[in-house]
Amino acid sequence: MNDQIHSDGSDHEHGALGDAEYAEFMELAAQEGFDVEDVEGAIGEAGHGPLPVLAVVGRPNVGKSTLVNRIIGRREAVVEDKPGVTRDRVTYEAEWAGRRFKVVDTGGWEQDVLGIDASVAAQAEYAIEAADAVVFVVDSTVGATDTDEAVVKLLRRAGKPVVLCANKVDGQSGEADATALWSLGLGEPHPVSSLHGRGTGDLLDAVLEALPEAPAQRFGTALGGPRRIALIGRPNVGKSSLLNKVANEDRVVVNEMAGTTRDPVDELIQLGGITWKFIDTAGIRRRVHLQEGADYYASLRTAAAVEKAEVAVVLIDASESISVQDQRIITMAVEAGRALVVAYNKWDTLDEERRYYLEREIETELAQIAWAPRVNVSALTGRHMEKLVPAIETAIEGWETRIPTGRLNAFLGEIVASHPHPVRGGKQPRILFGTQAGTKPPRFVLFSSGFLEHGYRRFVERRLREEFGFEGTPIHISVRVREKRGRKK
Repeated sequence: MNDQIHSDGSDHEHGALGDAEYAEFMELAAQEGFDVEDVEGAIGEAGHGPLPVLAVVGRPNVGKSTLVNRIIGRREAVVEDKPGVTRDRVTYEAEWAGRRFKVVDTGGWEQDVLGIDASVAAQAEYAIEAADAVVFVVDSTVGATDTDEAVVKLLRRAGKPVVLCANKVDGQSGEADATALWSLGLGEPHPVSSLHGRGTGDLLDAVLEALPEAPAQRFGTALGGPRRIALIGRPNVGKSSLLNKVANEDRVVVNEMAGTTRDPVDELIQLGGITWKFIDTAGIRRRVHLQEGADYYASLRTAAAVEKAEVAVVLIDASESISVQDQRIITMAVEAGRALVVAYNKWDTLDEERRYYLEREIETELAQIAWAPRVNVSALTGRHMEKLVPAIETAIEGWETRIPTGRLNAFLGEIVASHPHPVRGGKQPRILFGTQAGTKPPRFVLFSSGFLEHGYRRFVERRLREEFGFEGTPIHISVRVREKRGRKK
């Protein structure tokens, strides 16, 4: 699970803690010997508002992935001379000058049957839609191309703040090439060598000026908007059919023809007496010779849809074995911190033998999300579609649940007494106290006398779920260890 945080509609500086609860908590922390600033930092880090999103766009081989690696400070985005490298993950978290934000990498696939211009435009559109600001990367040694001009038109239409990155400026001699990019009409080109790090600091300073402190869009119904549900899943798993069925009309084109690519469709649908906004990510179809590109597009579109949603409904084809791609899509939703519902489609086509083996697959392949509500549906016939809304509501309730600090600490005390942490190296670390610093998803900060092993953290999470529910939501637990008093200055 991921640190990714999303607003609960409150701008409170103490995360989810009220003033009185915060003061009481800080007094407890001081009694246990924790540094006040460290505790404040831990609560702030776990309870901060939504992270702004930065999209990195540009045509292939201009150095987007290299720049993304430079921004996030580690080599995660795949960098290869060959375009078309498939990446399962396209969103990363970064920090600069004390501010955290997310980066969407659109590097990857060069061309499809529509040609390079349409391909680059499609990638840019998906990323820009979910972004609060954009870094447009241009190869300064080549200059502005027709493809670059096409992306500029997209950026102007989108109206998002843009920072122009003139990449591959390795020395003073390249500065003149960068200056020529003023002609794009996007403002000052920032000369950068993402490979060597030259100029990236100035670029990131400009990025922070362009990014809002928090995205304008907020979760929940604080502004009267409907709840947002992302329908995600492998290509051809039945997402459009499901959307049409819940809408009781053909809102989305459904066909078997490969290669159709459309923008995600947002539909307001009345279901169970409530208006929901369904974000459909259907439209990606595989061509055999374009599998890498189609998978890459699917990842990018899924990431964009999940960013806009509160709940991810993952559709799985129950007639087929649970695939690695299914697991990756689920992981994407969990890491993004979204409420989760798993819908097994084509349930009406299963015989007893397939149902038996599917249950075994779910136990082994999806054990990590045993907490997610499950519905067995048929998008074709409408079977059990009435169970979808209660499952979504259950997931949202878990996603928004908050446990008061006093009750949480009484619970933690019981855990420490009945199931203490194993002794390691002659020492027995102990959870001293904790608090829930945020919701959407629930985020806990535990303060301990020593390092808590991963297995013990999983045990604490399991007990939290048994005690308080949290059905349908990932839980994030961070641990702060008390420094030895002798080390304090």
